[in-house]
Amino acid sequence: MTDTPDTPTPDGAAVDAPAFGEPGALPYGTALTPEAPLDDAALREAMNRVRIEVGKAVIGQDGTVTGLLIALLARGHVLLEGVPGVAKTLLVRAFSTALGLDTKRIQFTPDLMPGDVSGSLVYDARAGEFEFREGPVFTNVVLADEINRTPPKTQAALLEAMEERQVSTDGVTRPLPDPFLVAATQNPIEHEGTYTLPEAQLDRFLLKLIVEVPARDAELAVLRRHASGFDPRDLAAAGLRRAATPDEIRAAQRAAASVTVSDDVLGYVVDLAQATRHSPSVQLGVSPRATTALLAAAKAWAWLGGYPAITPDHVQTMLVPTWRHRIRLRPDAELEGVSVDAVLGSVLQQTRVPI
Repeated sequence: MTDTPDTPTPDGAAVDAPAFGEPGALPYGTALTPEAPLDDAALREAMNRVRIEVGKAVIGQDGTVTGLLIALLARGHVLLEGVPGVAKTLLVRAFSTALGLDTKRIQFTPDLMPGDVSGSLVYDARAGEFEFREGPVFTNVVLADEINRTPPKTQAALLEAMEERQVSTDGVTRPLPDPFLVAATQNPIEHEGTYTLPEAQLDRFLLKLIVEVPARDAELAVLRRHASGFDPRDLAAAGLRRAATPDEIRAAQRAAASVTVSDDVLGYVVDLAQATRHSPSVQLGVSPRATTALLAAAKAWAWLGGYPAITPDHVQTMLVPTWRHRIRLRPDAELEGVSVDAVLGSVLQQTRVPI
């Protein structure tokens, strides 16, 4: 493993390297035109301040905060999965507050329509013409709460927004704010009244993060805060402040995109992808989009650790949260209790690591 301080990974386990970032308007890992350069150490410190601010409201979810920061740096989106009551919504609200970004929440329900998400044309009687009324997707951070409770036709309203950072209505294309991040939540145990997310929708998420129930000490700290009067609906009273500027966020994105990668590591990523496609337990392996997503996530993780180039360790750390939602298991493997995470662990063990 790399020789840096222990920091929670996007899945919560401790590995080597610090973490933290934000999204934009280009595909995963795309480099931007350079502006006034900012020192990388100062940018990492700004991202660290974001992490500290979120910790004022959310305890015991350091790995998930790291994952959100990595997605922001890589210009991706995040699917948060966890049982009710583990602070998924609070986490996103605190995260956007610490970044000083505008955020809107969409409560996904069975009767939600696509126009309720992206916006729609409304007739203005005074002007005698139709005008476009922006939907809640026109913001920096979209909290898509319980995204699997709305039909696929409404989920599809997010496809263009998540991939192209724009909304097209009546032949007119309208760009979304920059930065732009979709953080969606879903409950893994309650299936009544829910809809399975289509593969195209899942593939738009850079990371799928599992929000676990906090450990005993963390849960005790949560109770102490509430006993002292903490109100999760009032983040200002909890002392949360903006910890990074838009310029710092964009500069951090450019810095993460500039991390280099050798041909050996690129070949390693492709070999891992090929291994998922040939696994006997897998019906549908990862796509080429998944390899570019893994590369971008590994770049962000490497930059946060102060590395100028990604190593196989960075790829291995980011593989499970980046690919766990992009693989479909065979029905017989599911009946036998095989999990996607276990399959990916086996793929990592059986694929040759470049030296």
